Amino acid sequence: MRAAVFHAQEDLRIEDVAEPTPGPGQVKLKNAYAGICGSDLHVYYAPEAAGLDLDNPHPVTGATLPQILGHEFSGTVVELGEGVEGVSVGDRVAVWPIYSCGTCAACAKGAVNACRTIGFHGLMSDGGGMAEYTTVDASKLHVLPENVDLKLGALVEPMAVAWHAVARSGVKAGETALIAGAGPIGIGVWFALKAQGVERVLVSEPSPERRAAISALGATVVDPVNADLGAAVDALTDGNGVQAGFDAAGVGVAVSSVLANLGPLGRMVIVALHERTMDFFPTQLVMGETEVVGALGYTQADFDAVIAAMAAGHYDTTGWVGETGLDGVLDAIGDLRQGRGMKVLVSSAA
Repeated sequence: MRAAVFHAQEDLRIEDVAEPTPGPGQVKLKNAYAGICGSDLHVYYAPEAAGLDLDNPHPVTGATLPQILGHEFSGTVVELGEGVEGVSVGDRVAVWPIYSCGTCAACAKGAVNACRTIGFHGLMSDGGGMAEYTTVDASKLHVLPENVDLKLGALVEPMAVAWHAVARSGVKAGETALIAGAGPIGIGVWFALKAQGVERVLVSEPSPERRAAISALGATVVDPVNADLGAAVDALTDGNGVQAGFDAAGVGVAVSSVLANLGPLGRMVIVALHERTMDFFPTQLVMGETEVVGALGYTQADFDAVIAAMAAGHYDTTGWVGETGLDGVLDAIGDLRQGRGMKVLVSSAA
């Protein structure tokens, strides 16, 4: 079968590899779509920033390079391994891709998404979604309802990242929020907020293309470079600042801009990965008793919540989700790195 195989930093090849066979407790999927994630860009260009050790086996999965990429993906069950129950051939599914150690302090608290040695199927394990087929533990499958197609199914993973970030914010229906960054995760945060009754949301994004895309979905947007972000927040909140802020941009200036616009007792969630350090003035937190928290990944419950929200019609792919085949992966990675385009789904059949 054909697959996108990551060999080393900035070395990704489309190759013919052996088709996998499911072991006990596993299923074989015919992959439909796999999203190119911001994490994939970090892995390709700056693997250390993504926490990927290219020189040693992963401590949980034992995987080493080369590795088939694709950790946000959907597919159809085509074969069951020994002992698999609760799923059938023909089921259309999204894959919860986390591997955890089960013994670290985070796992002991039930926070497997914050495992100290976390791994992801298609990032630090055998066989990802950017291939014609993969095998995966049946326990990681989330069956899609009839009205959630396989394209939406491939978006469950990144939308669950955003859903989890909203959960970490503590924001409530009727409150206000600021999102810095209108890439796929920023859009996902906007969808999650709206689905949970947070209507007064401002999106800060310097890219005209991304502002136009999220504005077309119904968002209120501001250009933080050429417009007055503080004035826009004041207009949204009657001068009180937002209750929740989200860094979905991954740059220091975005963090600073959100902190400056938090209201008293507000909370900012950092959900983007950063490749560089930044200056930080802690007194900002003291004066308003504001908070900064991180959000990593998602839980199985976040997957279920996103799928339910998709089935209820809260997500729309119009204008921000594109598609390519395996032969277009490298071009798509380069375009996304340069800020061209937003979300690209890779079809293994194309």
